[in-house]
Amino acid sequence: MPYEYLDDIAISDVAFHAWGDSMGELFVAAADATLNVMVGDLRSIEERVQCPIELKEPSDEMLLFNFLQELIFLKDAEQLLLRVPHVEILKDEGVYHLTAEATGEKLNPLRHELIVDVKAVTLHRFNVNQTPEGWEATVILDI
Repeated sequence: MPYEYLDDIAISDVAFHAWGDSMGELFVAAADATLNVMVGDLRSIEERVQCPIELKEPSDEMLLFNFLQELIFLKDAEQLLLRVPHVEILKDEGVYHLTAEATGEKLNPLRHELIVDVKAVTLHRFNVNQTPEGWEATVILDI
């Protein structure tokens, strides 16, 4: 589990720190951390539907922000609980290009242990950093 929840950053929201060897691994970890706030056992989500995600942003921070927002939007609009096993990120002429194939299923309260509902990602203390060890991010979710 390449993420940890941070109890001392947000009082009424949920904060987490995620990391990965590559930017793509960081995005996978952040997606799982966001979903794990809502669903107690990620293994309960079966791969019944596929949903392609493609984004372009000028900064790595806004790319992660909008990626997580897209997953929250799909949960709200389509009632989909989605995991993202792999994220491909390329940078071309100063623009980041993300492609991913999210998989999951419709939310089912009888099968999924629902904890809280994530409404949005906040920009408060939001950051993405490349370090000598890889990539890391701090994210606060509005619940």
